[in-house]
Amino acid sequence: MPRSNIKLPNYGGQALIEGVLMRGKKTVAVAFRLPDGTIKTISEPLKGIYTQGFFKIPFLRGPLLLWDSLVLGMNYLTLSANEQTKSDEKIEGSALVFTVILSLVISIALFFVAPAALSRWLGGVLDWRPIWINLFEGLIRLILVLGYLVAISYMPDIKRVFQYHGAEHATINAFEAGEELTKEKVINYSTQHPRCGTSFLLTVVIMSILVFSLMGKLTFLWTILSRIILIPVIAMFAYEYIRLMSRFLDSPIVRILFWPNLALQKLTAYQPSIDMVEVAISAFNKMHEEESK
Repeated sequence: MPRSNIKLPNYGGQALIEGVLMRGKKTVAVAFRLPDGTIKTISEPLKGIYTQGFFKIPFLRGPLLLWDSLVLGMNYLTLSANEQTKSDEKIEGSALVFTVILSLVISIALFFVAPAALSRWLGGVLDWRPIWINLFEGLIRLILVLGYLVAISYMPDIKRVFQYHGAEHATINAFEAGEELTKEKVINYSTQHPRCGTSFLLTVVIMSILVFSLMGKLTFLWTILSRIILIPVIAMFAYEYIRLMSRFLDSPIVRILFWPNLALQKLTAYQPSIDMVEVAISAFNKMHEEESK
């Protein structure tokens, strides 16, 4: 089966509640399984910043794609949940933006501000040098991220979302290999993918450890502000790193360097059932069909 002429780096995917979202260059498609067992597929053209060419600008595209993933994911998670419960509740417009911003604020406070505050307090008590305070902060951040992923994986609903995440990866891996997209073949493909958001998350954490460890001694206020201000900058470099490394995974050295990014996906991309793969294929095929028009 020949590969499509669509450039795969433009693809993005997300797991939903009983479903999968696939995003292309100009279309987003989502498929989810309804309570009666049937699969519902929805697609719509991408608008706004997607039509302005901003996603082609190096470094700027990283934060934009992060925002894109949050907004699209929140929107379609709500839609998928509504289909499961037959609810008419929606999050859209200003409410959607507020929800995403609130989620970002909570995440920044938990994973960046809190470790910085704790490490500075403990470092002051133990009279540590600034570099050890900053490294300890990074260690706390890494433990928090890993602990959070492990903790939520015990929730049955989240576990199923992670299985759909695996189905999304397997589908894209099969397509990139030129495989026929049948559920019997796709399910045999890896649930790990180099351009996964989990890889991006780990890269942001590791880069933040390196960057912040070199900043030396700062006042408490500037310590907190630097963590907040530099997150988008680190995200820019993290995305470009992921994008670059994914192009050279045939190199043994690159695969060794990238191994932690793929290994971490074992916490967020589980082996799916064959019916989950069927949903992921439906979403991909719908997006692919619209992209090819």
